[in-house]
Parts: sequence; structure tokens; C-alpha cells
Amino acid sequence: MLSEKEETFLLYWSENRSRQKQRTKQFIIGLATGLAFGLSILFFIFSGWYTRATMIANSRLNPILFFFIIIAIAVFMAYFYRNYKWEMYEQQYKELTMKKKKANPDMQQKD
Repeated sequence: MLSEKEETFLLYWSENRSRQKQRTKQFIIGLATGLAFGLSILFFIFSGWYTRATMIANSRLNPILFFFIIIAIAVFMAYFYRNYKWEMYEQQYKELTMKKKKANPDMQQKD
């Protein structure tokens, strides 16, 4: 038997699963996560925490290239964050529908 929370999730995801796959909101959240990751790399390089890395970064690092690398990391993280969240919700949806089918074997559930 499914709980009320699980039933609510099933109803929500059955209505919104295709719309959630193309949402830009998830991409923006992932982009913020990726930028936070990239900025933390910047912080550790330029804070002097690891002196050798700071010396190498100051002598060999092109700031424009480093900026583009940080943006690439952010976009990469955003894309995979969006796909990861969608896949997790989709997996949960499939598990709950199978659980519901097992509880009610005579009921025909659409996928």
C-alpha cells in the first residue's frame, strides 16, 4: 500500500514528467552549483592555501582561459545535475508504479 506522500508524488510526476525534462529552472540550479564549484577552485588556488599551486597558477595560467574553464565546469555540472534529478525522479516513479501494481494486481496502470 502506498502512503499519501507517495500517491501525491505519483500524481505529480505522471502529469509533469515530460515538462520537467526540458525545464530551465533545473539547469539554472545546476549552473549555480557548477559556479560554486568553480569559484571554490579559484578560492583554493588564489588564497595561498597551497603555495606551489598558487605559484604555478600565477606563472602559467592565462586568466581568460581559466575563466572559460570555470564556465565550462559550471555548464557541465548544470547539465548533469538536471539529468541526474530527472532520472532519480523517474526511477522513483517507476518503483512506485511497480509497488502499486503489486498491491493491486487487477488494476491496469498506464505508463
